Amino acid sequence: MVWEWQRLAEHFEKGEGALITAAPDQRLLTHFPVDDAHVLVAADGAVLVTDSRYIEAAERDVRSMEILCPKNFNEEVAAWLARHEVSRLHVQAGHVSLSSFGWWKTVLPQVELVGDGALDGWLAALRTVKTPEQIEAIRRAQALTDEGFAYILERIEAGRTEREVALDLEFAMRRAGAEGMAFDCIVVAGENGSLPHGVPGDRVIRRGDLITMDFGAKLDGWHSDMTRTVAVGEVADWQREIYDTVLKAQEACLRGLKAGVTCAAGDALARDVIKAAGYGAYFGHGTGHGVGLQIHEAPSLSPRGGDRPLQVGEIVTVEPGIYLPGKGGVRIEDMVVITENGIDNLTKSPKNLIIL
Repeated sequence: MVWEWQRLAEHFEKGEGALITAAPDQRLLTHFPVDDAHVLVAADGAVLVTDSRYIEAAERDVRSMEILCPKNFNEEVAAWLARHEVSRLHVQAGHVSLSSFGWWKTVLPQVELVGDGALDGWLAALRTVKTPEQIEAIRRAQALTDEGFAYILERIEAGRTEREVALDLEFAMRRAGAEGMAFDCIVVAGENGSLPHGVPGDRVIRRGDLITMDFGAKLDGWHSDMTRTVAVGEVADWQREIYDTVLKAQEACLRGLKAGVTCAAGDALARDVIKAAGYGAYFGHGTGHGVGLQIHEAPSLSPRGGDRPLQVGEIVTVEPGIYLPGKGGVRIEDMVVITENGIDNLTKSPKNLIIL
């Protein structure tokens, strides 16, 4: 078996190593929910540096690398690097603060620290294309999310608040086995639906409302993400029109995505439908984003994504929306795996307009 740290080490020149400090990247390399720890990687080995709070669990669960619980942090870390002949250490430029960089220079005066962004790029590439095992882990997280949606449909009714629905949704997913929420649930009703990332509050659900719910489960560190918009009571013509438009846009994008399609072109598959319907000004965010050990990762399905081609094994959301200030909005989101000739849709919840 080839561990992720070994794939990372393939980028090193002679004498090089890496210090990984960002928790999602540490989890990728260790397969362990690390906290307040450090991971060091050399060409011929890797080590998780932790303390007495986590050592027992780490020694039980970590199989990919050594475990170090130093009594003298500076000396033992320096000694490990010397044993592995590391004289040049890459750090995560996008994560290490200036003060932390200075501290590490003090800890390792004999080692050259490199913060040119190379390590960030190597790790991003490792995380972007998922292995079959990682795809299955995310599929399981999404199954919990679909289960949460089925549960909450039975509990949405006029008189309840956005906050109450969000709490019910979170409880259901945790009870079903989620280790936590992938992010804070978004539940917005009526006019609040025009807020793409609105926070659930005390707004009471009324008949005639559209309700947008954006939520996901986290399972074994892997995230899921989906959005559904449902209605309570009768639906006005304008509500049905924007719902149908968003659904058509999403379905067009799902049909057109495959390996080799660029991020900007993938975004346009959905955006062009919304523009053609006259709602282009009311769709401001990107069509989708990568999902994995973080809820937002590369790649980005947006105009800013440019000509970067999608790759087999990448997981992205497809989530067009229309947001009418003061009136409401609609967003529909699935999470899909990019394949050679199309997609594998991990989201199984229905997308027809559900009227409760």
